[in-house]
This record gives sequence, C-alpha cells and structure tokens, in this order.
Amino acid sequence: MKDDRRLKRKVRNSYIVSTVSVALVLFLLGSVGYLMAAAMTVARTLQQSVTVTAELRPGLDEERKEAICATIAGEELVREITYSPKEEKIADEDFRRMFEAEIEEILGDNPLRDSYEITLSARSGERELLEGFIARVEAADGIDRVSYPAQMIERLHATVRKIRLVLTLFGGALLIISLILLSNTIRLAIFSKRYLINTMKLVGATRWFIMRPFLGSAVTQGLLAGIGASALFCTAVYGLNEAIPELTSLAEAAKVGIIVGSMVAGGILLSLAFTFAAVNKFVNMKSNKIYLF
Repeated sequence: MKDDRRLKRKVRNSYIVSTVSVALVLFLLGSVGYLMAAAMTVARTLQQSVTVTAELRPGLDEERKEAICATIAGEELVREITYSPKEEKIADEDFRRMFEAEIEEILGDNPLRDSYEITLSARSGERELLEGFIARVEAADGIDRVSYPAQMIERLHATVRKIRLVLTLFGGALLIISLILLSNTIRLAIFSKRYLINTMKLVGATRWFIMRPFLGSAVTQGLLAGIGASALFCTAVYGLNEAIPELTSLAEAAKVGIIVGSMVAGGILLSLAFTFAAVNKFVNMKSNKIYLF
C-alpha cells in the first residue's frame, strides 16, 4: 500500500514538475516574442518617419498642384502627403527666431516655395526603390527641387536591418534552446514510466492502446501549461503597462492576444509531439534493452 502511494506521489510530482517546466518555457518564448514585436514596431515607426520635401515652381495654378499631388500620392513608397504653402512656412515661429527682423523686409519678398511634405513607408529602406521614386518626383512637371536627408535615411535603415538581424538570431537561438529543454523535460517524465510501458507490451497491448493515455495526458498538460503561461504573461504585461505604458501601444492588444493563443496552442502541440516521440521510443525498444537505461 505504501509503495503504491509512493509511486502515485512520484508520478504526480513528475507530472506537476513537467507541466510547470513547459509553462515557464512557453512564458519565456511569449515574453521574447512580445518584446520582439515591440522592437520591430519601433523600428518600423522610425522607418516611416522619413520625410521628403518636393518644392514647387512659382506660379503654378491649383489644377496643376492637384495633378502633381495625385501623381506623387500614387507612388508605392508614399504613406502620406501634405501640402505646405510658403505663407505658413514663413509664419512658423521656429523659422522666425532665426531672423531678428521680418525676412520680407530683408529680401523684399517671401523667398520660400510652396511644397509637398512626403512621408515615406518602411519600404524606403530599399535603395533602388527610393532612388527611383526621387528621380520620378524630380522629373515631374512643376517640381523645382526635391530634398531629403539621404545619409540619415541610409544610416537609419542600416541600423534597423542590424536590429532585425540581432533579434532574429537571438529569437532563433532561444527557440532552439527552449525546444531542447521541453524535449528533455517530457522525455524524463516518460522515462520514469518506461517499465510500465514495457509491462503493457509484454501483456500484448497494442501501440495505440499504450500511447493513448500518454497522449491524452500530454494534451491536458499542454493546455494547463499554456493557460498558466498565458496568465503569467498577462500579469507581466499588465505590470509593464503600469510602469511603461508605451509598450502596450507598441505591441498592440491584438498581438498580445495572438501571443496568448500561440502559448496555449503551442503548449498542446509541443507536448503532444515530444510525448509521442518519447513514448514511441520505448514502445519500439526491446524489453532487454529497457533495463540498460
């Protein structure tokens, strides 16, 4: 009787330890995914902050200005386009501070030009697309000059590419390590039941009959681990939201929901896959070799 209780206690403790281990690994993967999503959102926002100024030739009528605006807005790199009249530019306080007197009194006229302020999309990081876009805008009838921070754009996109590479390598390495940990954890849990599997084989149990209870337990274990990891993750996100509100807006609630769903689904699928592999190994193993482990 005591031996049966001791055996049941060991099996229960092994199951709990395995479930907690899976939950912690899922929580770690979800947290890294959340931070990567926030970092990529920041990188994308920086890429979309690039602005190109297209100055218009003096004397253009409204119809021609609208035609130029429609042509530029139709470009695939354009995210937003805003008309900036020269009267608003010269009335800007920051521009006024550069001069002690009215600039019109110095030059006799407003030297600025009407222009379109063009905000580019994240695809502006592709040099060929950007150079082609600038060339087309410069060639448009009515455009006097196009100016943009070429060096800043190049450095910005180079930095973003490096960030993406580092995050991809870090995430990939962490994923591999986590999968190895999950595999070893579940394998050890099945390893403790290898004699039970062998006994079932000796009495003539089929492969599916042996695997079925283990796979059922794997689904339950994966579900509980996913729910536990999701609860821990949501608590951490809530705490981060209280300390750093910007993180939630960067990662977006929809992405948080995707991560939580992935934790639950990933817990079930990974538990099933690794449990199947571990049980299958001992089912196929000859009885005389099981005792060598």
